[in-house]
Amino acid sequence: MTLKVIGSGFGRTGTMSLKLALEQVGVGRCYHMMEVFGIPAAPQQWLDAANGRPDWPAIFEGFSATVDWPNATFYRELADFYPDAKVIHTERPADEWFESTQATIFGDAVRNRPTPGVWREMVEKVVYDLFDGKIHDRAHAIGVYNRHNEAVRRNISADRLLIYEVAQGWGPLCAFLGVPEPAGDMIKVNTREDFQQRAAAARDAASAT
Repeated sequence: MTLKVIGSGFGRTGTMSLKLALEQVGVGRCYHMMEVFGIPAAPQQWLDAANGRPDWPAIFEGFSATVDWPNATFYRELADFYPDAKVIHTERPADEWFESTQATIFGDAVRNRPTPGVWREMVEKVVYDLFDGKIHDRAHAIGVYNRHNEAVRRNISADRLLIYEVAQGWGPLCAFLGVPEPAGDMIKVNTREDFQQRAAAARDAASAT
């Protein structure tokens, strides 16, 4: 199986909503950071990729699309490896993105949660290292975010790239993919509240063991 769609947007730009939308319109199974939690080999696979030894067919076995981190860090390599794949770049206003990260994936409760060594090393290499350890520095983090967005525009040819905000709904997405628009609005998921509830459940489960 080969990838049909590669998401190049950072986490907290609507990637979970995009994952579900792609699956709904028939692209196929879409890989997201949430999949890493359920695939035992995944943390080591991504750590190997970060160390220059990627095995993309093994990582994406059974998947037709990928969005979110870890893959967003490797969007150029993936675009080269899967030259027929379309690239969807999710964005949102930079200050909104920063505030969302601080309340979720970059929050101290998440980063300081006990995790197996390979997990922590993988996340540090493929996500936190992008920000030089300054994930709480607004100006620095937003600078990294903006430079990434600019780099995607430079590095991916316009004919295979969609710059997309999930608030735009089905229209631009379905036109880009050449598929009919489903009835009803796109579902917005993985809000801050959703994320925080899952994080609290994970902490409760950990404390009960």
